[in-house]
Amino acid sequence: MHTASNKKLHRAWSMYDWANSAYNLVITSTIFPAYYTAITSQKEGTEIVNDKVEFFGATFTNTALFDYALAAAYLVIALLSPILSSIADYKGNKKSFMRLFCYVGSLACAGLYFFKGDTLELGIILFAIAAIGYCGSLVFYNAFLPEIATESERDKVSAQGFAFGYIGSVLLQLICFVFVFKPEWFHWIGIYDDGDASRFSFLLVGVWWFAFAHIPLSKLPDGKPLTQHPEKNIFINGFYELKKVWRQLKHLSVLKTYLGAFFFYSMGVQTVMLAATIFGAKELKLETGQLIMTILIIQLVAIAGAYIMAKLSEKFGNLKVLLFVVFIWILICIYAYFITTATQFYIIATVVGLVMGGIQSLSRLTYSKLMPETKDTTSFFSFYDVTEKLAIVIGMFSFGFIEELTGSMRNSIMALVTFFAIGMVILYLAIAKAKKQHLQSSVI
Repeated sequence: MHTASNKKLHRAWSMYDWANSAYNLVITSTIFPAYYTAITSQKEGTEIVNDKVEFFGATFTNTALFDYALAAAYLVIALLSPILSSIADYKGNKKSFMRLFCYVGSLACAGLYFFKGDTLELGIILFAIAAIGYCGSLVFYNAFLPEIATESERDKVSAQGFAFGYIGSVLLQLICFVFVFKPEWFHWIGIYDDGDASRFSFLLVGVWWFAFAHIPLSKLPDGKPLTQHPEKNIFINGFYELKKVWRQLKHLSVLKTYLGAFFFYSMGVQTVMLAATIFGAKELKLETGQLIMTILIIQLVAIAGAYIMAKLSEKFGNLKVLLFVVFIWILICIYAYFITTATQFYIIATVVGLVMGGIQSLSRLTYSKLMPETKDTTSFFSFYDVTEKLAIVIGMFSFGFIEELTGSMRNSIMALVTFFAIGMVILYLAIAKAKKQHLQSSVI
């Protein structure tokens, strides 16, 4: 363990958030979804007359294909992360895996520069690979936190990482704005329209991620192999650890019930976050600038939202506040079904921002409080992460499938209401069980 005074190492670790958060903002949330929708839709005026695309000979609705690509990427991560985490722990090579996923993700982002209407297969594959690189590198990035910070420092260092990520991503987003809104200033580098500017933004994200990642990759410690052998073959030991957690859950009634609720409401939360921009671009015909404004609103309000939810949970208890927040998510989805204007989209973005940061931080905190006292915290949090990834897979696949089936993303939104409602009912059962077991008031 490095000493508590090693602030430089903490800052170096936080710089990975600075490096990769640009992917989350530009590729997942703003410019890429708007660009993708624009180049895969045929329009007459403002009306979309054809939203079908050919992907390796199969026909899909364009936005459904976007959803399927993300679902596939998260499924790969859900399957890979237990294997890779086990190997990294045993071999002591977390940094090597972090570097590998970072390079794969950043190069895939840079490769999106070549994504045009006639290279759809290339674009979708690189988009999915970038998501795998992003999520995969985070598995190992997060695993460094207990190694570089004492238990008393972790909250502060984790928050510092979040702050670095926010500042870095917004800074690059603002740079990309200039290219998107003023392409005429950059004819000298081959930017003549919105499409050129968007593709140049993808290249910038890849370069930014790749370049700044070398700060943490040069400073983080090289791991040491475990002296003890894993209980099983290193390739299956991660799954064996998950199985051990599953067995323990049978005797942890409140935690098991809470995880069931988390699984269902995460299908809704993560899908809203990943599909919001593409919904705005396609259903509401919002311009890239309006979509970027929406995401910035969410980013800014989310900081306040996380603080408000933390204060409410101190007063009323984690599970009760989560129950209230999930109910707000249901209202958000119902309202989203009916919205038709940019102003309504901004209003809903503000509310999403308030509950988005809060539900994520509160969910993880509640899980940590309900966990039994154990030295095996890594396995428990690995189980939590895999649960969340599988929820994203089902949420995104459902969102895309229902749109293809019914011809409207608005119907997909109503499916999310169902996920949230099931999560809310199971949360209520978790509260009842927690009361019966007389758990601490801060949980209930």
